[in-house]
Amino acid sequence: MKISTFLTFVNDQCGKAQEALDFYISLFPNSSIKQVVHYREGDHGGTPDLIKYAVFSLNGEEFRLSENNYNHAWNFSPGVSLFIDCPSKEEAERLFRSLSSDGGQVMVPLDDYSGEGDYGFGKYFGWCADKYGVNWQLNLA
Repeated sequence: MKISTFLTFVNDQCGKAQEALDFYISLFPNSSIKQVVHYREGDHGGTPDLIKYAVFSLNGEEFRLSENNYNHAWNFSPGVSLFIDCPSKEEAERLFRSLSSDGGQVMVPLDDYSGEGDYGFGKYFGWCADKYGVNWQLNLA
């Protein structure tokens, strides 16, 4: 049994899935787009310029993605995020800066939280949402 994270781009994010895929692939080593299937003319949920289904990997971890133009009452939520154990402080800073830029949002600034602010899983930590609304937690491993 394999479990994968599935990202669904809807509402204001619909139409940005390919851009997001290219952005994520550019940020992480050992990453690639494995499969992209677009809607066909007349398919429910999308037009040929939208991604019906995609499989990609970020640093060897597989993810799935879709987008549709239905009017959903939901979008990405901070309640679910992608957690990254970074190998160095510099890598955490590079990723945090890239992910939180251009319309992203900082939930918890990337900083040293040892002592009073220690979250229990790391001493150097930050949480942000990218410009697509996907939430990321970055931690120094």
